[in-house]
Amino acid sequence: MSTTNLGSYKEAQSGYIKILVGLLVLTTVTFVQPHMFLTDMNLGIQLFIGVVKAYLILAYYMHLKGETQIIWFAGFSLFIVAVFFIIVIGFDVANFQYMDESHITQHMDAPHASHATH
Repeated sequence: MSTTNLGSYKEAQSGYIKILVGLLVLTTVTFVQPHMFLTDMNLGIQLFIGVVKAYLILAYYMHLKGETQIIWFAGFSLFIVAVFFIIVIGFDVANFQYMDESHITQHMDAPHASHATH
């Protein structure tokens, strides 16, 4: 075994360990953030952390960092899915008929209607 292979192996191992530590830190922030800070923006922060973690996994552990064509295709596909998702949700929200009966829009302090026992 030559020393150049051992040196590149140690370099690669060091890079993987750094990515692992970064993923563990981001996972910790994912669990701590909703209870500690910026609670008004939970969804956006959680989605951003998820995208960063997905990128790290794809780029380093799946070795797609230098594959620009695959990354552009995946990004374009995600953009198309996001556009269709926004369109569908927009139509759904605009045509929501039962606003006063919705379980989603009820306030937590509003008294619930008592259900008849059978």
